[in-house]
Amino acid sequence: MDDKTRLTWRTLDRKQVYAGPIFDIRKVTRESSDGRIGDFIEIDAPKWATVIPWYRNDAGVPHFLMVRQYRHGSDSVTIEFPAGTVDRGEEPLAAALRELREETGCIPAAEVVELGSVSPNPAFMNNRVWFYLVEGVIPVGNQELDPHEQLDILHIPVCEVIDAMGTGVYDNGIMMIAQAFFLRHAQKHPELMA
Repeated sequence: MDDKTRLTWRTLDRKQVYAGPIFDIRKVTRESSDGRIGDFIEIDAPKWATVIPWYRNDAGVPHFLMVRQYRHGSDSVTIEFPAGTVDRGEEPLAAALRELREETGCIPAAEVVELGSVSPNPAFMNNRVWFYLVEGVIPVGNQELDPHEQLDILHIPVCEVIDAMGTGVYDNGIMMIAQAFFLRHAQKHPELMA
């Protein structure tokens, strides 16, 4: 038996115990390869999409287009890249570009690059989050925010965001993942940093 087979638990039962507006909670009964049976919690959440809008200002300095907003979970104001949930039947890329348009009033000026996707917390969540880089944005209108959204549009130098990431208003874990994908991409495209 290989390691993957030995470590995989077989699902015996899955029951929804809570239905919410953002996610559902399921109780999942699983059996290990050596016969142990246990009940576990699974958060059934929609896919998420994050877009990293990058551009150069008039002085040629690399900037990110970001948003500042209040987050109810942490009871704090954060600075983040435009992001949101993927609607049922929607592709992650379409969701990312929709969020960019709704939150900033901008659309991509050039090709969009998929940087990758990850499981945000595989211990108990079953969704994935996708990350996209947009090199250049074009303002096309006003924000089109959801009824309970309130956010500011910010233009912040890339070096400032990277230096502060993981601290203060930049302590959102998904944004840290976005930065990691951006930095890996920038290793092959150093012009994004200079």
